Amino acid sequence: MSINSFSGLMSSYSRLSDRSSATDDEKDMHMRLRTDVEAGEKQGRREEKKSGRFFDGRTVSDAIIGLSDGMTVPFALTAGLSALGDTKVVVFGGMAELIAGAISMGLGGYLGAKSEEESYKATLKETQSQTVTDPGSVSTTISDIFEPYELPSELVAQLTNHLAISPMLPSFLMNFHHTLPEPSESRAVTCALTIALGYFIGGFVPLLPYFFVGPHDAFVALRWSIATMVVALFLFGYGKTCFVSGWKGRKNVRKGFVGGVQMVLVGGIAAGSAMGLVKAFQMMAHGDQPDHPKQD
Repeated sequence: MSINSFSGLMSSYSRLSDRSSATDDEKDMHMRLRTDVEAGEKQGRREEKKSGRFFDGRTVSDAIIGLSDGMTVPFALTAGLSALGDTKVVVFGGMAELIAGAISMGLGGYLGAKSEEESYKATLKETQSQTVTDPGSVSTTISDIFEPYELPSELVAQLTNHLAISPMLPSFLMNFHHTLPEPSESRAVTCALTIALGYFIGGFVPLLPYFFVGPHDAFVALRWSIATMVVALFLFGYGKTCFVSGWKGRKNVRKGFVGGVQMVLVGGIAAGSAMGLVKAFQMMAHGDQPDHPKQD
């Protein structure tokens, strides 16, 4: 139930001033409550109108997940394969990892969104059944929801009685008791495509320099790849942090700078570890080869 639905619910009650038993404090409380609800309704409309110009918050979160993994895992792989010195191996191995990783990440996002949708439907079905079979506990739950707001007891009783017979009761309980927003029908597909595309784009950036060098210039491409990824990781970390904390103000700029440095460190550690492991495996492989005796 949104603030609009709640304000509509509030407007259906009789004013406390219409009853002779109401005290002046209750009247003032009720008038302040109605004013707050009306102000909240206007603010909610402005926010809905403003937010309609941007992407959904969940979609942005999915894109961040895909880009975060895409900018670290494939970068570490290409850096490790560069130790072999063969550009074709880096390109083919990197592309194979990008495609497989994007599919894996997309399927993971799809299954996760589907599980969320199924969980919502199961909880909604259980809530609808509870409103029919156990109305007493539902009334207690409604009263508990309003308890932290310190509303007058008579107003809480009115709200409880009205909601108990309202067809919007399951929706009210899902939003304010279970705190589960209703997922959209296209949520699973959107989540899968967003994460997979973010992973592929993020992982393709460090692979670009290898398309413009010779077959045995993998180390040259690696230098360009590292320089590119340092800038890309910093910008991504800065943008990701400022998207949450805000873009303006010295404090938010400092947070964005710290977030960018953290992303560079994470990517650097991952890439350095991969290169070290490949070098170690090469040394082990050369060490295991038997020395052939010289022929006279």
